[in-house]
Amino acid sequence: MTDTTPAAPSLPPTAGTLLERMGIEILEVTADRAVGTMPVEGNTQPYGLLHGGASAVLVETLGSYAAQVHAGAGRAAVGIEINATHHRSARSGSVTGTATAVHLGRTLASYQVVVDDADGRRICTARLTCMLIDAA
Repeated sequence: MTDTTPAAPSLPPTAGTLLERMGIEILEVTADRAVGTMPVEGNTQPYGLLHGGASAVLVETLGSYAAQVHAGAGRAAVGIEINATHHRSARSGSVTGTATAVHLGRTLASYQVVVDDADGRRICTARLTCMLIDAA
């Protein structure tokens, strides 16, 4: 059997970026889907709960990576809108985000991103829209 799955794009280095500071690990990226994890520890608000902004960073990271693959060479994906509903808290372990394409157009790409805890409980549901522009 021949594998006809396209090779995963090479990911840009994350050293010195917010992804590194937050401990985000990218596990899978295609135009249709991106998956990544993030530790709760170090990404909490003062009450010890996963910070909603940390979830938003994971959401935008995953959706933007997938949108960049969709945009293709010579183009860039830039986030223009994000919204998130936080369903429950997490205090430890890690969370996993899964971005799934909702719309893949010529100038816009939108993703629904679900963030789950290690037990598979939904922490956050979000939507990200990226504009696809010519790279500078």
